[in-house]
Amino acid sequence: TIACGAISGFHALVSSGTTPKLLMDERDVHMIGYGSMMLESFVAVMAMIAACVLEPGVFFAINTSPGVVGEGAAAVATISSWGFPVALEQMQTLARDMGEATLFGRTGGAPSLAVGMASIFSGAFGQGLLAVWYHFAIMFEAIFILTTLDAGTRVGRFMLQDMLGNLVPALGRTAWYPSVLLCSGLFVAAWGYFLYIGVIDPAGGVNILWPLFGISNQILAAIALCVCTGILVRSGRERYFWVTSLPLAWLTAVTSTAAWQKVMSDDPRLGFFAGADDLAHKLAAGLLPPEKAALAPQLIFNQRLDGWLTIVFAGLLWLILADTARVCLRHLRHGQTAEPARSPA
Repeated sequence: TIACGAISGFHALVSSGTTPKLLMDERDVHMIGYGSMMLESFVAVMAMIAACVLEPGVFFAINTSPGVVGEGAAAVATISSWGFPVALEQMQTLARDMGEATLFGRTGGAPSLAVGMASIFSGAFGQGLLAVWYHFAIMFEAIFILTTLDAGTRVGRFMLQDMLGNLVPALGRTAWYPSVLLCSGLFVAAWGYFLYIGVIDPAGGVNILWPLFGISNQILAAIALCVCTGILVRSGRERYFWVTSLPLAWLTAVTSTAAWQKVMSDDPRLGFFAGADDLAHKLAAGLLPPEKAALAPQLIFNQRLDGWLTIVFAGLLWLILADTARVCLRHLRHGQTAEPARSPA
């Protein structure tokens, strides 16, 4: 909700390649840009309504990993002890009505959203179509996620080709199939790896994936605001400088603070490196159960990888901030700058 509802770096990247294809002239920006964000906000409101339709105990039973609450009767007992009563028979009946074998531990948000939407639709059109609405919602979410991955992978592939093209010019040619296949494969392998480690994580992957996603997404948003600030200044619209510079200052402060905490904190529940060291100590001392001890080396590596990636992301942000400030100050002092190099159309 915070990552994409406030400002989204992923959307900033994707819209830079997609939005221009939808614009006849600059006057269409309000309808396409603002209208799209309004529609996405409506989807977020629908998701919150769907979550509120479910009983809290049912919601937590669906969205909590078995590594946290256990499975079946153990999950029911743990969640009920939190003050959110839920019965095993209740979950079994709900799963049967939805056409599923079980709904325990179906983390990620998609199953609970589908259950909530199915409950709303069945209330309007009859309980007999409960399973149909559930699977319709699952299909809708799957299609949405696939198109998101498709757009994100394509943008990432373009960026990777652009970077590698500085080393090997042929790799920068987006129409050259060997480069397309190589860079697409590398990018899919990168996000596929993080998807895999999220699946094998006994805590459900949220401790590994979500903090890194939050930091990287907001840092991308800050970089997008840097670009917009530079465009405003260099195009002679300095009076609108505050429109992008104020949110840029706020976003830089928030993301830099979060990155510092995730890297430097001594609390193993907060810091990446502290969490990895704590897990390594428990593994060496034999304090972990066998099933978690088998995964511990991978989880230790993942936390340290997240820590170093956070350092790289934060470093890139401040490097781009410094360059943006340099370009803006140079323009304000001299009134003009050299035009940037452009790729042929």
